[in-house]
Amino acid sequence: MRNTFHDDLDAITETLVTMTNLVKDATKDATTALLTADLALAEKVISQDDLIDSMQHELDAKTIVLLATQQPVASDLRALVTSLRMSADLERMGDMAHHIAKLARLRFPSTSVPPEASLTIEEMGRVLGLIIDKLVKIIKERDLKDAMQLAIDDDEMDKLHRKLIQSLISKDWPHGAESAIDLTLLGRYYERSADHAVSIARRVHYLVTGSYQQKLD
Repeated sequence: MRNTFHDDLDAITETLVTMTNLVKDATKDATTALLTADLALAEKVISQDDLIDSMQHELDAKTIVLLATQQPVASDLRALVTSLRMSADLERMGDMAHHIAKLARLRFPSTSVPPEASLTIEEMGRVLGLIIDKLVKIIKERDLKDAMQLAIDDDEMDKLHRKLIQSLISKDWPHGAESAIDLTLLGRYYERSADHAVSIARRVHYLVTGSYQQKLD
């Protein structure tokens, strides 16, 4: 029975990795759809968000059953408790990609990103992609070194977010209020997704060490 239980724990980790890869693909596709006004790609991201949501619900239900029936202790208990939090963070990251894709769809056939901001948004997408790539390894291998690095990567995202906001509040911004609102929302989506990734990294640190740190540095 204990072997079956640990197989179930391994399956939970595999599901979290699968969810992370889905989030990575959704984020990449949403960014491409946003910058190129690709309606078909935006629709793909929007429709596939339901898959991430359903995976979260199924994973959480399975985790709760294991908590109730196996009475786990020590690291096994931490693994189950953290999986509930991690799946919620991944679902929110999927939502951020979904919101980006919806904004791409809303402004089609135009793009909501004017030329002055396109490089910043493109860089935010690139940095978030690197963060999620590391997150796959962190979850799969429980890699504390990469978990620590993720906070540094998130600092880069924060810098890009501040750069974007500063350009929007400049008196020289030429594209009006609607464009500024779009970009404010977009910046928030990328920044929040990175924050959720850091939250997951903190939970992996707790899972491995039994110690939860507010800051990984």
